[in-house]
Amino acid sequence: MAGRTAPYGVTRPPGEPSVNLRVWKWQFWQQIVLALVLGVAVGALLNNLGDGAGLAEDWLDPFGSVYTSLLKVVVVPLVFAAIVVSIGRLRDVGNVARLTGKTLGWFVVTSAIATAIGLIIALIVNPGEGLGRLASETAETEPVTWTQILQNLFPSNIVNAMSEGNVLGVVTFAALFGAALVAIGERGQRLTALIDDVYQVMQKVVWWVVRLTPIGSFFLIGSVVATYGPSSLQPLAKFTGAIYLAVAVMLIVGYPVLLRVFGRVSPLRFYRNSWPALQFAFVSSSSLATLPIAQKVQIERNGVQREYAGFAQPLGATIKFDGCGAIYPAVAAVFVAQYTGAHLGFAEYALIALAAVIGQLGTGGTPGPALVALTLTLTTVGLPLQAIGYLIAIDKVIDMARTTLNVAGQLTVPVLVARSEGLLDEKIFNGTPPEITDDPATVEEPEASRTREPVPA
Repeated sequence: MAGRTAPYGVTRPPGEPSVNLRVWKWQFWQQIVLALVLGVAVGALLNNLGDGAGLAEDWLDPFGSVYTSLLKVVVVPLVFAAIVVSIGRLRDVGNVARLTGKTLGWFVVTSAIATAIGLIIALIVNPGEGLGRLASETAETEPVTWTQILQNLFPSNIVNAMSEGNVLGVVTFAALFGAALVAIGERGQRLTALIDDVYQVMQKVVWWVVRLTPIGSFFLIGSVVATYGPSSLQPLAKFTGAIYLAVAVMLIVGYPVLLRVFGRVSPLRFYRNSWPALQFAFVSSSSLATLPIAQKVQIERNGVQREYAGFAQPLGATIKFDGCGAIYPAVAAVFVAQYTGAHLGFAEYALIALAAVIGQLGTGGTPGPALVALTLTLTTVGLPLQAIGYLIAIDKVIDMARTTLNVAGQLTVPVLVARSEGLLDEKIFNGTPPEITDDPATVEEPEASRTREPVPA
């Protein structure tokens, strides 16, 4: 009997299953789903055996702790290298310093608004309120004072700050270090290049850790279910609803108000023009994969000057994540605090907002930016990282909304800046938008990767 023809012209032997049983060849999200299903099943089995908590502590917690430790160890060097390199590269934009300042300023403003919306929605919805504690030993957090915040921002010993996971102090020192490299001119370029190499290495390390997420989530979610039972998964529906509600508020209220008041353009036309990029972002769940389409949208449909779009759009795709880096960690931090029984005061909420806004500089361009941003935020506030494995259960569901918001913010800011600088062609913006394919293979290479003339200051 002749074999069946498999995809790519390979002949499948008779009787070979059509489903690929090699799990390591599956898509990443499929591996996570399988790991979570197995984790829930194993956890439920251990829970039914009687001493679920004891069995989880002996057989699941040690491996879950290894995964969370790996997440912790990569955050500080990644953030330091990313911020130093980002600031060090500012010398390359030459006479577009004003455009760079405006662009970065709007990145911060819109991220702060998104973070505030996430916190407000989370405090209204209370996705983790009234639930059993994830771990009794992590139920309380020490109150944070403004003096402690200032001390964390300006540590007396950077080595201690790094070893203690003081991310805010690392961010401050990295910003000063990067600014000094720019200030000394050509002498700082070699060190910037070296730190850039470190950044590339850390990105690879982060990718390796992220690839372990299915294994880590198996042990983490299994431990939760074994200790507290399958009913402990119920609050995830409420958490998902809070994320989607916060994203909707930012898309329907946040960006439109900014576009109308500061950009003096029609939000409806903006969304009409930007629809191809937003649609692809939702389907692909990848800001970087959407970049070529977003680039064409900005130039051909929104009317942003080609040279400025070639600078701002790739920059936004690497350091601006209103979904992954602002709303998600804000809502998740409140959820984890409520679920573990930890009390958060005004200072802690301010820390969450600060970590979410500033942390985007350090998570940009990394694989799994939402995971890195969440790790950074929870570490900053002192909340347990064990909850990360719990939230991964619905990561694929909320990732589509997060990425759509990421790209919407990355498109909004260049339009605002271009409008204020006279770099927006209103005839193109208000005209009939041309068709743009959503196939990245047919989209031109982003302008930022080509040699381009400086934009007049």
